[in-house]
Amino acid sequence: MLKSNDCGLQGARFLRAAVLASLGAICAPAFAGGISLYEVGSADVGLAAAGYGARAQDASTVLTNPAGMTRLDGTQVLAAGQLLWGDVKFSVGGGTSPALGSGDGGYTVGQNGWFLGGGAFTTYSVSPDVKLGFALTGNFGMPLNYDDGWAGRYYVQEATMLGLSLLPTVAYKVNDKLSVGAGLNAMYGIFKNQVAINNVNPAYGDGQLRMDDATWGWGANVGVLFEPDARTRFGLVWNSQIDLDFSAPLEFTNLAPGLQKALADRGLLDASASVGIKVPQGVMLSAYAETSDRWALLGSVGWQQWSKFGQVQFGIDDVNNPTSVTKNLEYKDTWHVAAGAQYRYSDAWLINFGVAYDSEFQSGNVSPLMPANSAWRFGAGAQQQLGRNAFWGAAAEYAYGGDLAVAAYGKPVALGGRGDVVGSFNQTGSVFLAAYYNWKF
Repeated sequence: MLKSNDCGLQGARFLRAAVLASLGAICAPAFAGGISLYEVGSADVGLAAAGYGARAQDASTVLTNPAGMTRLDGTQVLAAGQLLWGDVKFSVGGGTSPALGSGDGGYTVGQNGWFLGGGAFTTYSVSPDVKLGFALTGNFGMPLNYDDGWAGRYYVQEATMLGLSLLPTVAYKVNDKLSVGAGLNAMYGIFKNQVAINNVNPAYGDGQLRMDDATWGWGANVGVLFEPDARTRFGLVWNSQIDLDFSAPLEFTNLAPGLQKALADRGLLDASASVGIKVPQGVMLSAYAETSDRWALLGSVGWQQWSKFGQVQFGIDDVNNPTSVTKNLEYKDTWHVAAGAQYRYSDAWLINFGVAYDSEFQSGNVSPLMPANSAWRFGAGAQQQLGRNAFWGAAAEYAYGGDLAVAAYGKPVALGGRGDVVGSFNQTGSVFLAAYYNWKF
């Protein structure tokens, strides 16, 4: 949606840049089930999120199921760090317009495929039955950065969508079998989108269109934990939808004179764009069951409503007739299933492993803005108890996304269009490496 530009954002740009830099150390991208994460540097990485809402073994339960805080004594603090490498690289196909060149864009996720993530979590016991919690983490987003000159530059050059969540929570133990919990999800969203503009005349090179904004969105996490006996528990969690309403002036640079006049005549040169992103609601049912003194089995099944996500593609389809700069992209809801186990190797050491599958959220070809779809996750990790009041752990996970076909068609480049971009992201995958430390006071 376009509207007249009646205010600037100069005073907020420095703040947004600083916040974005800090988000880079907290948020991380996902490659399945849309772009929401299960991985935030905790033990869940090694379990591939099996038992996500029922495990409740450390302070990360503030995020995964607030009701699980009733199982934690005293004050507990979990610090988690995560390093991700995404093997996501485009292969230019024969159907791509020759005028676009053969640039593959390099490793598109983060900085040359690398990205940091993690979070901080704490719980506090008001009484044996009442617990408070707080978390600072990010489990929504995907930062993309294609190399200059890549063949799809008229569709996307750079796209950043990140969400930092502040999660104050409370939990109450109703009785020995049932606990409930709820929390506010205050999400600070960052949105950037940059795309090249076809100037047609090679003497001017490519122009650029950019949008940059940040905003707050508000949601809720509600959880229930049911423990029929001391060895078994079930967790049910609902995460509400969060609306992130971005709005900022469109920033055009290096436009050929003819295109600049055409945009001005259509009222687009000094316009603002409004982009409504809906972080989807989701439901997760999880289970944990100890089958012996050494073994426990974990599982999860979940659903997320990506059909209401509302991502927008930027650019100009035809510079000779620039009627719009935005186009909605369609997605579909996803399903998640995970299974895993924990093995108590000794009094000090606990071994985690798991496997998970997330269904596709794009039908057929994927957009260069979203080089992700269905994926398998395989995780493993180990955790060591350090006395009564501390433990640490490390985990690794591989998420395999397979081949992702791309087929974006536009008016010929020589006639002012975006051209055709045909190819694929082959054998996509990502590696998560996590380390965490939990203190009890």
